[in-house]
Order: sequence, then C-alpha cells, then structure tokens
Amino acid sequence: MTYEIYKIVDTLFQIYFYMILVYVLMSWLPNVRESFIGELLGKLVEPYLAPFRRFIPPIMGMIDISPIIALFVLRLAEQGVFAILRYLL
Repeated sequence: MTYEIYKIVDTLFQIYFYMILVYVLMSWLPNVRESFIGELLGKLVEPYLAPFRRFIPPIMGMIDISPIIALFVLRLAEQGVFAILRYLL
C-alpha cells in the first residue's frame, strides 16, 4: 500500500518536472509556445514559475535562471513530501 502511494507521488513530481523542462526548452524555438501544447503547458507551469521570475532577475538581461531554481525547489518539495509520507505511513 505505501509503495503504491510513493510511486504515485513520485510519478506526479516527475511529470511536473518534465513539463517545466519542456516548457523552458520550448522558449528556444520560435512560435512553439503559441501552439496548443505550449499554451496548455503555460497554463500549468507559469503559476509555479512566476514567483521565481519575480524574485530572480535575468542575468545580463537575457539569461533566465529562475527555472533552474524552480526545478531545484521542486525536488526539495518532493523530498519533503516523501518525509511527511514516511512519518504518516
């Protein structure tokens, strides 16, 4: 039972991690973010990335490192959720 819960939580975090990664990589290709998938990813990922972009300014005005920090924080949150699950289960 507990293994299944861990696996579901891990899968959800992995999916969101890759959604953020794909969304960031889409910024390198012109007009891809205007596609259906780009807009869908934007609606799912931007609410999470927005606070990081607000507090971390781009380097030299063009290199945005906030997604890297956001992915790192997502991994920390995953570890925190696993710690809570270990405590509860």
